[in-house]
Amino acid sequence: MRSTLEGLAHDGTARPLLVALDFDGTLAPLQDDPSLSRMLPDAVAPLRTLVEAPGVSLALVSGRALHDLHALAEGPVGTYLIGSHGAERARVMRHGLDRDVVQLTDEQADRLATLGARAAEIARGRDGVWVESKPTAVVVHTRLAEHDDARDAESKALALGDELGSGVLHGKDVVEISVLRASKGEALRALRDELGARVVVYAGDDVTDEHAFAALTEHDVTIKVGAGDTVARLRAADPHELVDALVALAAALPT
Repeated sequence: MRSTLEGLAHDGTARPLLVALDFDGTLAPLQDDPSLSRMLPDAVAPLRTLVEAPGVSLALVSGRALHDLHALAEGPVGTYLIGSHGAERARVMRHGLDRDVVQLTDEQADRLATLGARAAEIARGRDGVWVESKPTAVVVHTRLAEHDDARDAESKALALGDELGSGVLHGKDVVEISVLRASKGEALRALRDELGARVVVYAGDDVTDEHAFAALTEHDVTIKVGAGDTVARLRAADPHELVDALVALAAALPT
């Protein structure tokens, strides 16, 4: 993996290059409390180098709501942010975010409100199950729940998604139900087209990142972080190994 990224740094034909990275479990070790997630300190310098390098663009791609991703990731100025599994997008500017505004129809807004109320009913009485509200979706989290409560809550959330959702994503200890159809893969393809990127590097750890891996081509570099089946070409054992490879990539870029 490290040698592949170093090779890209030296390959002038791989420009424009887009480096896109998931956040939780990829740049930041997973936490039971998602609000405690922070990027590994060693990732800060290489990300800044990538975003400032000629012909290179940096994107952080996450299931988190955009405002949450921006606050926790603290990406350098110039970073593209893709939140809510592709439903939200912005770019980090010196004085805040330049956002692509998400507008829901009246029907979608009503459905989102109903989803929130029904998801709250699923969580009620189940310790460790909680609901997160996003601009286009609701998320049922089960990471802190006992096995039986988690399994039951996820089953009910999936059924709710089939009833009311336009898109349902079942990730690690989460079920996200959206009123919009979006995926990391679709968002990544759209950004690639806008930037005219000839090569894309994408790294992620969750089952939802498989959509992004599958959206890319054999000429791109896909990296699965952690264990589990994947369509990615390469693998990093954990966020520390992935960050070490990013440090090597940044160091090999022409100055």
